[in-house]
Amino acid sequence: MGEAMENKRYSLFKAILGPPLLVWNRPRIYGAENIPKAGAAILVSNHQAVMDSFYLPLMVRRQLTFPAKKEYFTGTGVSGKIQKFFFSSVGQIPIDRESKDAGDTLQAAAEEVLARGDLFGIYPEGTRSPDGRVYKGRTGMARVAMATGVPVILTAMIGTRNANPIGTTIPRPAKVRIKISEQIDPHAWAREHGYDPASREAVRPFTDYCMQRLADMVGTQYVDVYASDVKKSLEETGEYPEGARP
Repeated sequence: MGEAMENKRYSLFKAILGPPLLVWNRPRIYGAENIPKAGAAILVSNHQAVMDSFYLPLMVRRQLTFPAKKEYFTGTGVSGKIQKFFFSSVGQIPIDRESKDAGDTLQAAAEEVLARGDLFGIYPEGTRSPDGRVYKGRTGMARVAMATGVPVILTAMIGTRNANPIGTTIPRPAKVRIKISEQIDPHAWAREHGYDPASREAVRPFTDYCMQRLADMVGTQYVDVYASDVKKSLEETGEYPEGARP
C-alpha cells in the first residue's frame, strides 16, 4: 500500500510540475542510458539548489529515493503541507541530520531502498554549495556503496543554481543540464586501489574520488572543505575558511 501510494504521488508530481519545468528551464539529460532499467544503483550528485531534487526525478524515468532533512516534512500551515507533499512526491525520506545516529539511520534507509532493487539518490556534500563549486563529500554514500556493492552512478547537476538560487522559491528561466556517468563498481574500485571493500579504509578515498569526478563533470573547482563549514564561516565572519577561498 505504501509503495503504491508513493508511485501515485510520483506520477502526480510529474503530471503537475513536469510540463512547466520542461518549458521554463528546458532541462536536458546526457548519459541516461547509464542508469539501469531495473535493479539497484546509487546516484551520487553534487548539490546546487533545492530544486535539484525536482529536476533529477523529472528527467530520470525510474523513481528515485533521496534522504532529506526532516524540516522539509514538519512545516505547518498550507505552505508546510504543500512542501511535505512535494518532497514526499519526489521520493524523499526524512532524516534528522542532528541526531547522533543519523549516519546509521541513513545507511539503514539506503540499504532498504537498494534491497528492493530501487534507485537511491544522495548528495554527499550534505548541503547546497555556497558558490557553485563542488565541496568535500560526507562518507555515508561510500559506506552504503561498500556495504552493498551496488553500482554507483555520478550525476552532475549544471545550471540549477542559476535557475533556483539560494533564497528563491520560484525558478528563473535558466537552462538546466544533467550529466550521468558510467556505472562504477565500488568493490572493483576499492580492490584496484589496494583497499579491502569490507574495511573502512576505502570509504574516504572513494568519496573523494567521486567528488573530484563530479567537479570535472560539472566543469568547476573541487574544494577539499565541507560546504557546511564554509557556510558557518561566512555567517560568522563573512569570510571563507582557509583552503576554501575562491
